[in-house]
Amino acid sequence: MIDIATRISPAIAPAISETISQLQNCHLIANALVPAIAGATLEVMEPATGQIIGIAPAAQAADVARAVDAAAAAFPGWAATPARQRGKLIAEAARRLAERAEITATVLALETGKAIRTECRGEVATAIDIVTMYAGLATELKGETLPFDPQLLTYTSREPLGVVAAILPWNVPLVLMMLKIAPALVAGNTVVVKASEEAPYATIEMARWMAALLPPGVLNVICGTGRDCGAALVEHPAVAKVTFTGSQAVGELISQTAARKIIPVSLELGGKSPMIVYGDADLSRVVPGAIAGMRFTRQGQSCTAASRIYVHSALFDPFVAALREAVAKLVIGDPLDEATDIGTVISQRQKAKIESYLALGERTAGAKVMRCGELPRPDYLADGLFLQPTIVTGLGEDSPLMREEIFGPVVCVQPWDDEDDVIARANDSDFGLAATVWTHDLRAALRAVRRIDAGYVQVNQNLTIQPNLSYGGFKKSGVGKEASLEAMLEHFTRKKTVVIDMR
Repeated sequence: MIDIATRISPAIAPAISETISQLQNCHLIANALVPAIAGATLEVMEPATGQIIGIAPAAQAADVARAVDAAAAAFPGWAATPARQRGKLIAEAARRLAERAEITATVLALETGKAIRTECRGEVATAIDIVTMYAGLATELKGETLPFDPQLLTYTSREPLGVVAAILPWNVPLVLMMLKIAPALVAGNTVVVKASEEAPYATIEMARWMAALLPPGVLNVICGTGRDCGAALVEHPAVAKVTFTGSQAVGELISQTAARKIIPVSLELGGKSPMIVYGDADLSRVVPGAIAGMRFTRQGQSCTAASRIYVHSALFDPFVAALREAVAKLVIGDPLDEATDIGTVISQRQKAKIESYLALGERTAGAKVMRCGELPRPDYLADGLFLQPTIVTGLGEDSPLMREEIFGPVVCVQPWDDEDDVIARANDSDFGLAATVWTHDLRAALRAVRRIDAGYVQVNQNLTIQPNLSYGGFKKSGVGKEASLEAMLEHFTRKKTVVIDMR
């Protein structure tokens, strides 16, 4: 195992080593860390150094069955627990997670390659905030009385669904886990999480401290590939609901399986989010907003990344120049270094995909590909997975760089002159997750917001997912909402209508 003591505070180094050692080759099932039944394993690599920091279990159908059986056995008791009591336990879990926030953030930086200062600490904090929010919503699990007939007592009640399967990606695993498990647990469901095989440790680390406060089997985490673990989890007959964040292709497969089982699904499947800059916008705000919106500090590995930026022609040249200058100042380096703004992409496979898009851009007549910033030089870092943030101009709207989700630090910038035209171009996409508008003209902003075909639209800012703001997309970006009371009620409970004749 890699010695990271020289790269982090001596005060926390022993705790990191102990944590990673405890998580080796383990699922979390019924509040116990257990190895896979079949004994198959997966290597967990630190992207920044290329070294293997440990192994994770590669779950097969038997491991999935063990986890689901534990969740199913725990469900009756957990569902019968008063909602207010469930909320108290989840709130206490949030406090316990906060005590280990720095350990979790460091583990996350190690396995994902994301910078600890700009990304990982914020992700851990947001994940805890989500848990806290849902804990406080436990008393909102209420039905309605219906004025159907004076002689009849008619009302509705909210009931949990059963065992929920929550399947996570690697880019922001902790936030996305809590968006799924916090509302599910507060609503009275039990959960089996499938962690990303590329970044499982921080997920299990957070879940085990949370699960320790809950009855055994209420919260479980398994690790494995989508083919062997994810598919078996979705297909298991005791799974009553699937919530998934990931690729469109996998989302389609999950939908097909769920349709055969006739169970509900929530899907967040990515985006190609437009950002429209009007001619009156203030570049001193727009440029930092574009950097944040493009999620450059996450290497663009974000579903909501503002990867298509349309800038009014009056501002186009100064915007590109200012963006290029600002992005070039971002520090690419060791994710554990406090000076680092940008770490690595997750894997060689992901890097090869990104580079293939850049190569296509470089071959495109009239296109300009601008790689910004300097790659890191320390000898202990591997060259392979660091990438420069890249700005591309001069593309046609039909270019794959404009139409497909690259999931890397690549932003395409295009000029516009006519509002109707730019709205049409922004909407000409299979995706409809997020969008941003920058203007001081309230009328223009409201026109654009009304016409943009996306589920999460912001004006003059580009925040990531926020607790208590309903989040979810249109079209092939998925189905369902997250991060709100609506999400808990609509996606993790079922409504029962009761009619009592009082005559």
